[in-house]
Amino acid sequence: MNVIRGLEAFEAAAPVAVALGTFDGLHRGHRAVIDCLREVAGRTAGQSVALTFDPHPLTVIALPEEPFLLSTLDERVELFAASGVDALVVVRFDHALRQLPPEQWLEQLAARLRPVHVVVSSTHAFGRDRQGTPEMLDRWARARGVGLTVVPPVRADGVVISSSGIRGLLRSGDVRTAAAWLGRWYGLRGRVVPGDRRGRQLGVPTANLDIPPLKLVPARGIYAAYATVAGATYAAAVSVGVRPTFGEGRLVVEVHLLGVEVDLYGQTLEVRFVERLRDEVRYPDVEALKAQMALDLRAAASALRAVDPAHGVPEISPEII
Repeated sequence: MNVIRGLEAFEAAAPVAVALGTFDGLHRGHRAVIDCLREVAGRTAGQSVALTFDPHPLTVIALPEEPFLLSTLDERVELFAASGVDALVVVRFDHALRQLPPEQWLEQLAARLRPVHVVVSSTHAFGRDRQGTPEMLDRWARARGVGLTVVPPVRADGVVISSSGIRGLLRSGDVRTAAAWLGRWYGLRGRVVPGDRRGRQLGVPTANLDIPPLKLVPARGIYAAYATVAGATYAAAVSVGVRPTFGEGRLVVEVHLLGVEVDLYGQTLEVRFVERLRDEVRYPDVEALKAQMALDLRAAASALRAVDPAHGVPEISPEII
């Protein structure tokens, strides 16, 4: 997959079918759009091109008070590469683009990409104040002889799968439903940085992750997870919290590999959340905490025993309407 930075750098080598959106998380609703894009491109003997924005438009329009990204740009690039599209165009989102009327945005797309077909979700909005709608896009496409496919939402149990919905699930700790909506376990990736070594003192050495500042961290608590580092994957228990037993501090993500000891300092580690085991709790003393940690490790191992780290994502029966 080719990654092109900016519309001005794109050079069409074949008829272009393009999918428009931000695609944060590239969840199952997004994948329906991408699957349609690839089908259209194959039918027209063209190239499948996805367009995304960096930074996320919310960082310019109204930055949320808490981290919200389901995928960093690097993660999104990897997800698109795995989806099978031919090219990804990364467009810089800034205040000038935010103020661009929808008609002018479409003309810029036409001038640079020269698409023969456009694919969007039925919830797609674009241009200044999100004034652009699929209906406007349909009129624009018809006037220029450009094909258009508007992909209906994907639903699970009657609820539309969306990035905002997945954010809500993760903030409540429901990582299993979030995984079903995403089509993969939700992950955090970061460099392992030195901590206060309190886990080692308690007999449970942990790796502290340096998480990108806008990346959404699931609700505080203890989780069963898989951790991948240097190409190897391990069962893990993960603590997300402020360590209240020792006096509340900043939020930390601490990863303990089950049954192995690996020198992780300075390495990049990715943790994928499989199941939330319990809330974060303040214990009366260190011995009570150590007893609970022993139970947590057994619970994490039990939760992971029947889960394939590559293919164990909960199944859903998506409804496309």
